[in-house]
Amino acid sequence: MTGTLYGLGVGPGDPELITLKAHRILGAVPVVAYPAPDTGESFARSIVAAYLDPSQREIPIVVPMRVERFPAKAVYDAASAAIAAELDAGHDVAVLCEGDPFFYGSFMYLFERLAGHYRVEVVPGVSSLMASAAATRRPLAARIDVLTVLPGPLDDTALAAGIASADAVAIIKIGRHFKRVRALLEKMNLIGTAIYAERVSLGTERLMPLASVEGEAPYFSMILIYKGAEAWVADLGKAGS
Repeated sequence: MTGTLYGLGVGPGDPELITLKAHRILGAVPVVAYPAPDTGESFARSIVAAYLDPSQREIPIVVPMRVERFPAKAVYDAASAAIAAELDAGHDVAVLCEGDPFFYGSFMYLFERLAGHYRVEVVPGVSSLMASAAATRRPLAARIDVLTVLPGPLDDTALAAGIASADAVAIIKIGRHFKRVRALLEKMNLIGTAIYAERVSLGTERLMPLASVEGEAPYFSMILIYKGAEAWVADLGKAGS
């Protein structure tokens, strides 16, 4: 009998934001896999480090952190083969995923390779988007507002079109695109309705009006914009910390 593959969402960074279900499964599986950079520690693993047992076998999925493209297909092919070997041996495997597995999560690339051959259970997690809204104390959208999520690497034309058509916007994966995205929002006269959120739920968390942010931004940052009719947009300045 083959093992079960679990995709565990472990949240945005605070270990207490992992769900009870993910915690239970994490404590029961003999094998834990997780994405890891080729230099430094795995962020996903660091979130649940206190919950891991020394007896558990670990499979780091090393994904190079590079500006240029790398052979991602080869990385996930190799990881899938290693995980499949454990599943074939009857061992359950939990794959850790920052935030939620199916919301821009790396687990989906393993899912598409393995779901047709093994039993898979996906456990949703708290996404950085939801955590950022809670941290800034400003709802994302209400009533019939249209909420749009846009990746920062999109070009200005695509970003502008997405922003223009929505009542509320979350721009994620900002990182090295921050200055360009900020300039675009300034050009669109939306700086005053935008909040910047960085490393939400961690000890290094920063929250402030976008107009107050200068310099660079890390990968784990996002911009929240609200153009709708609700009154909470007036409380923007209260979000800073």
